[in-house]
Amino acid sequence: MFVLVEMTDTVRIPPWQFERKLNESIAEELNKKLANKVVYNVGLCICLYDITKLEDSYIFPGDGASHTKVHFRYVVFHPFLDEILIGQIKSCSQDGVHVLLQTAFSFPSGREDCALCCFSIGFFDDIIIPPESLQQPAKFDEAEQVWVWEYETEEGAHDLYMDIGEEIRFRVVDETFVDTSPTGPSSAEASTSNTTEEVQKKEAPYTLVGSISEPGLGLLSWWTNS
Repeated sequence: MFVLVEMTDTVRIPPWQFERKLNESIAEELNKKLANKVVYNVGLCICLYDITKLEDSYIFPGDGASHTKVHFRYVVFHPFLDEILIGQIKSCSQDGVHVLLQTAFSFPSGREDCALCCFSIGFFDDIIIPPESLQQPAKFDEAEQVWVWEYETEEGAHDLYMDIGEEIRFRVVDETFVDTSPTGPSSAEASTSNTTEEVQKKEAPYTLVGSISEPGLGLLSWWTNS
């Protein structure tokens, strides 16, 4: 799910940071630039792992800042295809089940009765499980706004609801990267209405497509042994 990616960038350090250690200033600037950003065909950047090499720093005429070429490794969220992940159902729509991924953190609490404080935080929610990739047969309940697996048994069909907030296990089957870099102004021939529609149809830079159409996948509560 998380990978280390080798990267290279030129980092600008303003003069008022010269009193700090160079590594600390560079690390801070790299995290400002990359953390929580999607790099095209790479993934969602999480945090700096380490700096492997610093080249010579230069100060250019008219700019008092230093410019340093840096080689570093960054922690990136980029699950491989067919990887099994566990997330939380964020919402449901006619398009499918939308999933939120969370990660857990812990830190010393400073209290005698509780050594560690633990919490989880959602960090990625551009995940969709389309209707054809759900456990079948499935239907969308318009009233409840949730998907339902019509589970067949000897006693008949039982409706298993995919409620919001439930934990769900899914397989990553596809990924899509969209280049969201700024583009030049639209041509004079394009109408104002078309431009407005393009803005409204803004796409996520990185999207995962999941599937739960096999035994063991779906809500964790479905497969819990009694």
